[in-house]
Amino acid sequence: MTTLQPPLRAATRRPRARTVLLTALAWALAALFLLPYVEMLITGGRPADQLRDDSYLPRHFDWSSFTKVWTDTTLGQNLQITLLVAGGSTLLVLLVALPAAYYTARVRFRGRKAFLLLVLVTQMFQPTALQVGLYREFYALDLLDTPVVLVLANAAFNLAFAIWILSAYIGSIPMELEEAAMIDGNSRIGALFRVTLPLALPGVVTAVIFTFISAWNEFIMGLTLTDSPDRQPLTVGINNMIGAYSVQWNYVFAASLVAIVPVVVLFAVIERHVVSGLTAGSVK
Repeated sequence: MTTLQPPLRAATRRPRARTVLLTALAWALAALFLLPYVEMLITGGRPADQLRDDSYLPRHFDWSSFTKVWTDTTLGQNLQITLLVAGGSTLLVLLVALPAAYYTARVRFRGRKAFLLLVLVTQMFQPTALQVGLYREFYALDLLDTPVVLVLANAAFNLAFAIWILSAYIGSIPMELEEAAMIDGNSRIGALFRVTLPLALPGVVTAVIFTFISAWNEFIMGLTLTDSPDRQPLTVGINNMIGAYSVQWNYVFAASLVAIVPVVVLFAVIERHVVSGLTAGSVK
């Protein structure tokens, strides 16, 4: 028995050392990723006359930029437009993607593979390459410079991903569960809402968060399809603070931090659902 003790002690030391090393590496990476946000906070609190100083920290902090940015710019209106566009796009995507994903996952209809391939091909289109066509189309519909145009455009570009992720997740749920619910007296719609959708919640949350973040961060369509500063999304409103001859860096960083915090908090709250949703259908 004594001859086995040294190897066992050595074996118990290695995982502890490796765990400490991995933990330190994880904290270092976290600090690296958080460093830009710290820089934004510091620059947002830097007085205007100290923006060009070489020192990393200002001589004194002036947090008035975080309050004046709401009164001196259109940040409040831009934030409202972004919330409306991101929320409306997400809701529209769910209303269209859920029936399409359920049908493609449960019914082996003719042309199913061609339909899924077409959905995948549309994901390859870049909004920048389609701006001229989108502008002409929405101009003919008299929808330019309205939140509706941004909701429709963002929903269209995020629909393909939502269909794919929801189809994969619903396809991983056994059909026998729905059949058992229908034997118990539920209709197909009732089985869908009482059985399939609760089990597919991680996939739905994944589609929601990615659609919401994509619409929240969208810039090109907001810049092209809207003209009025108070009707533009938050990304375009921040870009408008960069003038031709001067840049209000303290306002830019303060507004950018305001724009980032809600998305970071939202993603942190539902992160575990996103991870499980991304791995949907990988193991059956």
